[in-house]
Amino acid sequence: MPTVALASEWGIEASEVLKTALEPHLEADDDVVLVIADAGRVHSATMQLLAAFVRTRRDAGRATRITACAETLHNAAIALGLATEIGLALSSSSERNAL
Repeated sequence: MPTVALASEWGIEASEVLKTALEPHLEADDDVVLVIADAGRVHSATMQLLAAFVRTRRDAGRATRITACAETLHNAAIALGLATEIGLALSSSSERNAL
């Protein structure tokens, strides 16, 4: 099971770096685990790239999981309507911790 630790920069200028990090794992038969421990600034273009990666793998019957998801990225996914698409809960970690 490949584990891919992704960089903390999620601005639009990081799109090519993200694509380069994800591309070798697009057709991996094993589950791919993405670790996003930190994310400073998040741009919708990088989120769309991540969603396309997860969707393409899912459509091919391949699983992708995100672990250690940074709250900033998680909140961006919720705001952009992509949380479910990429396999994240629909509430932020601060909301989950308040329960």
